[in-house]
Amino acid sequence: MIKNIKNKTTDQSALEHYGEMRSMVIRSLLFLAVSLVVMVVLMHWLIPYLINHGSVDTSLVLLGPMEIMRIYLFVGLILAIGFSIPYVGYEIWKFAKPALTDKESKMILTYIPGSAVLFILGLLFGYLIVFPIVYSFLIGLGAIHFEMMITAQQYFSFLLMTTLPIGFVFQLPIVMMFLTSLGVFVPEQMRKVRKYAYFGMVVFSVLITPPDFLSDILLIIPLILLYEFGIYVSQIIHRKKGNTLAGEHV
Repeated sequence: MIKNIKNKTTDQSALEHYGEMRSMVIRSLLFLAVSLVVMVVLMHWLIPYLINHGSVDTSLVLLGPMEIMRIYLFVGLILAIGFSIPYVGYEIWKFAKPALTDKESKMILTYIPGSAVLFILGLLFGYLIVFPIVYSFLIGLGAIHFEMMITAQQYFSFLLMTTLPIGFVFQLPIVMMFLTSLGVFVPEQMRKVRKYAYFGMVVFSVLITPPDFLSDILLIIPLILLYEFGIYVSQIIHRKKGNTLAGEHV
């Protein structure tokens, strides 16, 4: 009988856990849907700014009447996902909170705003610096031998391809801080693998920028600074963690 009661309790706990997860997913999807509607409505004002990008001379064409709707939905969905990241992170934190200690809960909650800020900074860096350089270079290279005709779909796909990855790469300090907090890595280990990290950054920069030295440097330098900043803040977290553990043993 006791065994049956335990099994029933376990089943109820699993059902409650599933119900909470289902509610979290529904709320996140609803927030994403509302964000998508807002972005699509704002797209009328956003698209001219995205096209008229400073020194980038862009003349785009549409291949059909429905293509504009696909562009609105495509770009709007990407922007909505980026806008929803902090909220989804908060929902995940709230769902996992009962399984975390108070210290872990506060630690993870403080990372959410920082992650959102770094993601936006990465997008701005890609949009204002990397994209104009890469786009102008490729357009100029193609114009040497061909008459260039760029569709709106191709333009926005390329724009997102040169900005979104940088937004995620800018999460590097947050990832390093989080791993240090969990004790997976310590700053000394990050220093030891510095040369390998730099090599990976160089490869990444060369792959997404034109084959010229200036473009590579414009991306490599911020990535190196992000890595060094990640080591610096990880050192602070590691030191505080060591002081806390020392105080608990006194």
